[in-house]
Amino acid sequence: MRPLAALLAAAATMIATGAGAQVADLRSTSALRVCSDPAALPLSAQDGSGFENRIAELLAQRLELPLQYFWFPQGMGFVRKTLLDGNCDVMIGYAQGDELVQNTNHYYTSVYGIVTRRDGDLAAVDHLTDPALRGRNLGVVAGTPPATHMARAGLAKDMRGWDLFVDRRVENPVGDMLQGIRDGTLDAAVLWGPLAGPLIKDDPQLQFTPLLKEEGGPRLYYRITMGVRPSDQEWKRQLNSFIRRNQDDIDAILRDAGVPLVDDYGKALKE
Repeated sequence: MRPLAALLAAAATMIATGAGAQVADLRSTSALRVCSDPAALPLSAQDGSGFENRIAELLAQRLELPLQYFWFPQGMGFVRKTLLDGNCDVMIGYAQGDELVQNTNHYYTSVYGIVTRRDGDLAAVDHLTDPALRGRNLGVVAGTPPATHMARAGLAKDMRGWDLFVDRRVENPVGDMLQGIRDGTLDAAVLWGPLAGPLIKDDPQLQFTPLLKEEGGPRLYYRITMGVRPSDQEWKRQLNSFIRRNQDDIDAILRDAGVPLVDDYGKALKE
């Protein structure tokens, strides 16, 4: 029985190894194939204007490969339809710790924050328990971490939620909230920094204040990595090397775009 068990175990190992190699072979060596949303500005866009597009261009340049995109709207099934189906080989921006993909080392950390009018009476607010937020019209994306903090702070009745998973080609929750603050239908909105920061970078009316003082969970800061297939160990190592060698250039792209960068623990702005 023992020899048979050993043979069966060896056969199972060979099958698993072969399957892993087959998935790994999906990675193109003739082009940098990026999985991306065609309408997710300021992150990515089909016209190449997003800051993740610029990072992809830098990566392709350093690898000396042509850049190709597989476009698919983010939402349910995005990872399966893009990366796992072998249509592309890397997601430029993916939160650390998601089990659907294998994460590279993180290349930046950012945080949720509150968007207000620069000249408004909420301009000094930097935490969600500030009494000044009570009774105000507040925007938030439903299901995101700050919504939990806001409810715990007694702001549930003041919150107006937007959908988390939408096709950005036809809906624009963040843009709608920012416009609401401009026209006065909203007093403030609590938004993910890499989305809000670039969109109001040059806006004379609006400001983004990072939420660095919140206590308890869920956390409001996230480390952002690149995402690859779980089997692509060598590809992950190559991307980690790229991140390490090009961190200054990546930081320059992020800062130029207006992405708020914080330390790895979400306690202070990154200098």
